Amino acid sequence: MKRVVSVSLGSSRRDHQVQVELLGEQFEISRLGMDGDFDLALAKLQQLDGQVDAIGLGGIDVYVYAGNKRYAFKDGLKLMEAVKTTPVVDGSGLKNTLERETVTYLLQNTDYIKEGTRVLMVSAVDRFGMAEAFAKAQCDVTYGDLIFAAGIPYPIKSLQELEEMAAKLLPEMSKLPFNMLYPTGKKQESRDEDKTKKFDQYYRDAEIIAGDFHFIKRYLPDKLDGQIIITNTTTAADIDFLRQCGASRLVTTTPVFEGRSFGTNVIEGVLVALLGKPWANITPDEYLEIIEKLDFKPRIIEMVN
Repeated sequence: MKRVVSVSLGSSRRDHQVQVELLGEQFEISRLGMDGDFDLALAKLQQLDGQVDAIGLGGIDVYVYAGNKRYAFKDGLKLMEAVKTTPVVDGSGLKNTLERETVTYLLQNTDYIKEGTRVLMVSAVDRFGMAEAFAKAQCDVTYGDLIFAAGIPYPIKSLQELEEMAAKLLPEMSKLPFNMLYPTGKKQESRDEDKTKKFDQYYRDAEIIAGDFHFIKRYLPDKLDGQIIITNTTTAADIDFLRQCGASRLVTTTPVFEGRSFGTNVIEGVLVALLGKPWANITPDEYLEIIEKLDFKPRIIEMVN
């Protein structure tokens, strides 16, 4: 049996373990939350190195993208470089393939996305593939990177501007402690009331809210007006929460195992274990080919209130 473990800086309350069969291989897939404790995550990674078939890094990005440029977060690299033997991934490979394909799937199979559909991406540099797909579909996209990560009330309205902002800001922002930019540990269980009040109009104006679930949840207003949520890493409690808030549909980009959609880092770890190649040598086409073999498709949940 192959073992894939996600070591996450997120809350341990979201831990989960499943066993599944994929392309004839038995997998044990588990997620271990470190409750925001960076040193504990580092020690767990060193303990698992060489003992499992792939490791995912959750609750943190190593790499983000804007255009053709890749930016690396100092904290993410430190965690990744602590693993010497086992393949270790952060989900960025799947964000550029599977999540881009999710928008294409919705375009071809639903009426959720049309020219001019108002989309809020709470953060786009960590999901640049999805951001490009919405732009290609001629949606009216608001990229909320400055608003929600930095607290600056400036909606970015084009990919070109996003790339320019990224080139100016990310070289320095990527050196900051990651917990200054993204909710880790117990922050994943609470809302930022100040930012929610200041920026809730961006949620209310959107028809689709897309991106990282913890970002979406942290700034989610009490009441939505039938918006569609496109994200992943959702539990049964998260689905109930979104239903109570008034979301009309939930689309998750990663497959569901025993009622739970895991993070992209976990699923990328599974694919790397199946492909049996070093992560750095795997191409987007190889990811797409194996995703097609696995018949991974977005999950759509109708929220009946």
